[in-house]
Amino acid sequence: MQHLTLFTLALTLIATICLAKSPYQSVLQHSRIRGRQHGPNVCAMQKIQGTDKKYFTNCKQWYHRKICGKPTVISYECCPGYEKLPGDKGCPAALPLVNIYNTLGVVGAATTKMYSERAQLREEIEGPGSFTFFAPSNQAWAALPTEILDALVSNVNIELLNALHYHMVNRRLTSEDLKHGSAFPSMYQDFNVHIHHYPNGIVTVNCARLVKTDQHATNGIVHIVDRVITAITNNVHTFIDTDDDLETLRTAVAAAGLTQMLESDGHYTVFAPTNEAFEKIPPEMLNRILGDPVALRDLLNYHILKNMQCAESITSGTPLETLQGTVLEVGCDGTDMTLNGKAIVQKKDQLGTNGVIHYINELLIPDSAKTLLELAQGSAVTTATKLFVDAGLGSHLSGSEALTLLTPQNEAFKEGVAMTGELKKLLKNHILKEKLSSRLLYHRQELETLGGIKLRVLVYRNSLCIENSCIAAHDKTGRFGSMFTVDKVLTPPMGTIMDVLKADDRFSLLVGAIQTAGMTELMNQAGPHTVFALTNDAFSALPKADLNKLMGNPQELASVLKYHMAKEILVSGGVGSHTRLKPLQGDQLELNMRNQTVYINKVPVVEADLMATNGVVHAWIVPFVNGIYSYLEQKKKKGSLIDLILSKMVNVNINPALDEDRDGIYFSEICCIIAFIYQRPKI
Repeated sequence: MQHLTLFTLALTLIATICLAKSPYQSVLQHSRIRGRQHGPNVCAMQKIQGTDKKYFTNCKQWYHRKICGKPTVISYECCPGYEKLPGDKGCPAALPLVNIYNTLGVVGAATTKMYSERAQLREEIEGPGSFTFFAPSNQAWAALPTEILDALVSNVNIELLNALHYHMVNRRLTSEDLKHGSAFPSMYQDFNVHIHHYPNGIVTVNCARLVKTDQHATNGIVHIVDRVITAITNNVHTFIDTDDDLETLRTAVAAAGLTQMLESDGHYTVFAPTNEAFEKIPPEMLNRILGDPVALRDLLNYHILKNMQCAESITSGTPLETLQGTVLEVGCDGTDMTLNGKAIVQKKDQLGTNGVIHYINELLIPDSAKTLLELAQGSAVTTATKLFVDAGLGSHLSGSEALTLLTPQNEAFKEGVAMTGELKKLLKNHILKEKLSSRLLYHRQELETLGGIKLRVLVYRNSLCIENSCIAAHDKTGRFGSMFTVDKVLTPPMGTIMDVLKADDRFSLLVGAIQTAGMTELMNQAGPHTVFALTNDAFSALPKADLNKLMGNPQELASVLKYHMAKEILVSGGVGSHTRLKPLQGDQLELNMRNQTVYINKVPVVEADLMATNGVVHAWIVPFVNGIYSYLEQKKKKGSLIDLILSKMVNVNINPALDEDRDGIYFSEICCIIAFIYQRPKI
């Protein structure tokens, strides 16, 4: 029965909200549903603790119990247009339908009613007509600066009357008529009042929030607002042009050619950096941007939103698109307005005829206005950034060359890494000779570095790699170059697979085996190949007599080695939770990645990603069982001891004292099994 009740409530909630005509009505209806258990026409309200600010509640706020990051308490009040009756539950009675003057007294606007009488407006709002009155709440008048209030009440017949007339429109406007971006001529010299109706249900007039709407009267309608509004006569550029605190911004706007745009019609939001904000930027960087029209335009457009966003419309962090093309997260923390999580807004809601200005004390610099060095310095790749500078590559990263920087994460470097000639050469190969986007890279594409070598692009299902280094974060696109953050220090290919094996003493026995099997040419071919290279330790684990027997049969030896080789290139970054690889001979190999280690058939690789021009080598100390015994399997009898042991090898019970990984095969135990097999009587 309880489940049925919840289901019915959910259906009712969805149906009523879907039938709502506007975002405000959706929120109001949600508040009605949340409050109906307290009686008819009761709305649930959320009040921010420690303040007088109340909101009708939406689903998200209801469950989070937070607005602007601050906890809220729930209260239940009469919905707009209704009142309580003694002895009755809820708010069953509609408010008496009286004129606007008398309505002000019963909807929380007694101060507006008092000032209306003092300004001799009473007769007008008691008489015939059809008006809309955006009436400031009692708290709104109390919050008005003393000097402004004194100026109004000292000249009630002109200043106060004009101010009140600006809150009035000579027609009836319900909340449904208050469309986003609309403007209506007020009763003060026809100066417009500007309406914004946001997706979260907030409705503002000149950036003042409507806290109670649709209070009907015989001669119009009353909407209660949370502040006293003033007439708007200037566009946003006029603010910038006349405020000495925005002098640097004014110069920048003119240099970027944005003056005409900020003077034209629109609904802009400008986060205006003060002179102080510009002074915080290193002079060299600031002068470079101010002297570069493209970077300067990007910088300024990053401070301008495509739509008008009043401070009161923000109840949580919201990503909003800028004219520069990227987004800013506009949010709030209590009474503070935030940008990208920082409370840097000093002054809010300076309203113009074509938008709103919020003053900020910190300059927002988009990636598109930065050099490669500045991109790196602003990211969490401090070790690589310092090394690039120490290697003498700062001039490339600070200049105007079209480059792409491959920047390894801090964890990719050993602690206390020191600059050497070899490291300088390696870092130079982390800089590509063109500005790239990772979205346009394709498999087997070749990229040339400043060091003059070619790097391969490797595309896998869940990763995009350049040689052994896989991209670990979204691209950062700067003024002249791009930066890819990668998970490893790049290992450029320095020869064929055979060259790699010959250069490493760990593979001396394998090199001899390859030559014996007649596979040298294969290891030098264009490929691509992935080789699981047996180390000398792997060969040493085999009894000498049987190893000699295997080495004396080139055909069988070649078969065994081909179980350790695939005709594609697979680096460790391309290995997922269940990756399969078909070797040149035998069944598919099962690969997975655990704790940054590649496992093949549940056995860990010793060292991954030894890059070659025709593929990649992974160092391996345990030979694949089905490879070593491929020639024996042709001779073994069904049900023999070998058959039993081979079938059970992957299920060896591991001693936890020897190996923490119970699913793996511990090397010493494998060696014991191999030795046991080789000591068996001949079949």
